[in-house]
Amino acid sequence: MIPTITAFANSPDRGKGQARDMRVRWALEEVGQPYDVRLVSFAEMKQPAHLALHPFGQIPTYADGDLALFESGAIVLHLAERHAGLLPDDANARSRAIAWMFAALSTLEPPIVELGMAMLFELDRSWYAERLPMLRDRVRTRLGELSRRLGEADWLDGAFSAGDLMMVTVLRRLHTSGLLDEYPDLAAYVVRGEARPAFRRAFDAQLAVFTAASRS
Repeated sequence: MIPTITAFANSPDRGKGQARDMRVRWALEEVGQPYDVRLVSFAEMKQPAHLALHPFGQIPTYADGDLALFESGAIVLHLAERHAGLLPDDANARSRAIAWMFAALSTLEPPIVELGMAMLFELDRSWYAERLPMLRDRVRTRLGELSRRLGEADWLDGAFSAGDLMMVTVLRRLHTSGLLDEYPDLAAYVVRGEARPAFRRAFDAQLAVFTAASRS
């Protein structure tokens, strides 16, 4: 038996790899774990069968035997702890890599998602023009801090880890905002992540789902 993850049957990001199943796909590819994908519609995500796997009616979920998980960070951590390649052997380095996973999800992602949601859904609101600079500056603050920490290194803490995987997927959400271009070191960091063969395999797999859906 191989694990099964869930993903959008028709991704709202049009196959750009920003849906959170991308993180899990990438982790699975990095550790060389085959997997199945069960595609779900937005309506199916709110049905009892899916809610039993994900109480908030979202994707991704992960099922392997009698284990069912939700939340992309928890799934990636589970994979990283059970397969070589995403966490260092040294105990302290492992803890630092996990800390970077939490930083990506808890410190970087919230202001980035808030900015993205405003750009998508608040364009016609009276407060948009006044609010947008504030949202962009919040993201700049975090990017500046991250940039100073990364410096000239290739990865956040030595070799590539699950911390980098999560951080790269979060930063990719900024591609349409132009903010990443203000930090060439971070832009190059994302490019390094996207150049990894495991990323390319994961990206191509999720893009194929959208391409097939758009043809049907």
